[in-house]
This record gives sequence, C-alpha cells and structure tokens, in this order.
Amino acid sequence: MRSELYERTVKHVAGVRPRRLRRLQALRTLVRETRLSVSDLIYPIFVDQRITKPEAIESMPGISRLSLSDIEHEISEVKDARIPAVIVFGLPDHKDSLGSEAYAEDGIVQQTVRSIKKTAPDVVVATDVCLCQYTDHGHCGVVRAGAIANDETLRLLSRIAVTHAEAGADIVGPSAMMDNQVSTIREALDERGFNDTIIMSYAAKFASSFYGPFREAVESTPAWGDRRTYQMDFPNKKEAMREIAIDIEQGADIVMVKPALSYLDLIREASSRFDAPLAAYNVSGEYAMIQAAGQKGWLDTRSIALEVLTAIKRAGANIIITYFAKDVARWLKEAPQ
Repeated sequence: MRSELYERTVKHVAGVRPRRLRRLQALRTLVRETRLSVSDLIYPIFVDQRITKPEAIESMPGISRLSLSDIEHEISEVKDARIPAVIVFGLPDHKDSLGSEAYAEDGIVQQTVRSIKKTAPDVVVATDVCLCQYTDHGHCGVVRAGAIANDETLRLLSRIAVTHAEAGADIVGPSAMMDNQVSTIREALDERGFNDTIIMSYAAKFASSFYGPFREAVESTPAWGDRRTYQMDFPNKKEAMREIAIDIEQGADIVMVKPALSYLDLIREASSRFDAPLAAYNVSGEYAMIQAAGQKGWLDTRSIALEVLTAIKRAGANIIITYFAKDVARWLKEAPQ
C-alpha cells in the first residue's frame, strides 16, 4: 500500500515539469542561460617570416602559418566574420640564445601588427610576449648555467612588450610565466607613454601536454628539458589563484587560465573570486582532438566544438581564445544557438 508520504509527494510535484521548457527549439533558446557569441572570441594567427604563401599545420587542421603578405586577406576574413580580436604569434627567420628577433623593431610580430592596424584599425590586436619561438633552445627565457634566469628574462620581455605597443598592439600578453613579469612590463610601457596598452597576463599557465600542436606550429619545442620549472604544476588550484591575485595586484587588466577544457574548475573559481576580466585559452591540443575525432567520423566537429566553448563560457570566462573562432562565426550565422 502506498504511504501517505508518497501520495503527498506525488501530489506536490505533479505540476513541476521542467521538460515543458525543452519542448521546442525556440523555447530552449528563449530560456538559455549561457549564450556563446562571436564577440566572446579571440582568433590566434601564426605569421612566419620565412614563407611567401600559407603553409598548413598538419596537427591543426584548418590552421596555417601565414606570410606577411597574407595578413590583409586574413584580417579581412576576420573582420567579415565580426570576430573582434586576434592574437599574433610570430616565427622569425633566425633564432639565437637571447631571442633577439622577438624585440626587433622590424620583427615579424611588429610588422604584422602594423599591417593589421593599417588594414583594419578597429580590429583589436593582442600579441604574445615570450621568447620561446625566438630562442635557439626553445625556452621562454634567458638560459644561464642550465636554468632560466628570471630577472634577466624580465628585461627582454619588457623590450618585447614596448616594441609591440610601438607597432600598435592594443593588448600585450606576457606568457613566459616569469615572476614579476606584469609589474616589469607595466612599468616599461608607462615609462614610454603607453599607459593605455592593456596587459592580458597568462596568469595561470600550466605545464600541459595539450600544447603539442602549438609547439609544432611555432617550432618551439625545448631543445632540452621542459618548462616545468616556470609553468605551473597542473594539480595545483590554490597556487593558480595566488598567481592570478599577484598579477592583478601588479597591474594586469585581463587574466587568463590556460589550458581551458581540463581547467574549468579553475575558470569557475577565478570568475567567482576576482573582478578582473577573465580569458581562457582553448589550446591547440583541445582543438586537435576535436578535429581528429571529427575527421574519423567518431564525433561531430561542430556540435562538440560549440558544446566545449559554451562550457568554457558557462564556467565563467569572459574571453575565449580559440582556433575555432572563424568556424564558430560561420556556424552561428548558419544556425544561431
């Protein structure tokens, strides 16, 4: 015999039917809590000083290294897609132990920034401030006695940031994970009159296996060792929050969690704890996995990519750096979420 409690419970919940709001696509759209938009996205571009036409990156289907002469066309596509911003990564024509091409006034990133601003002044241009693509050893800083010299690296990072700002960059993104990189760069920018240049700090950047395709793209695999002495240990959550707090205190305008997909808990924690705009980098390995599974027919590339990017935004990211940006623009135009 059914108990009196059972009868009361059934009577109480009989009118509660959440599925009513899922019955039609229009209803689901009407009550949707998180909306992915092209305006949330930054599109990464790779520019190679040594080439004269686009070269496909094998491990990142749909992404190519571009020549400087390709930039006008690429940025026109970005603008037509209404993607608000790009982040530029450069490959120089030669490398040395101090990564001198990174802070050369006519370096590949500096030339690219000038070209973008000439082509589309209203496109926001961010740059990566690091040395790994420019050093012959592949590390993100100056090497002394087999170790990365933090403070000597800071001087070079500030030189890179200033040359990027001089070229017209709106945002500089220090990614080397050197202690005090934000305060050093902020001081250097302000001394040169670039008070309005934004610092987007790679505040919580982890030593991750998800960077493999990117390292192929920019030829930055370390010649020896790894980056675990300066990039964060991935099990650490409290340390990530501490790094973000330090960078905000030192003047970061935007802070970042990188990678994104395996670190949604940290994105959520940072979003809840800090008021600064929060970026998340949907990195090359995350992109490559979805593309590879899609090519095999194991997953639907479009639906998985949109689900992943929406999850990153739902976790609390205000800005998502993703190689899917142009695809998302097309998908949302064809069939808005």
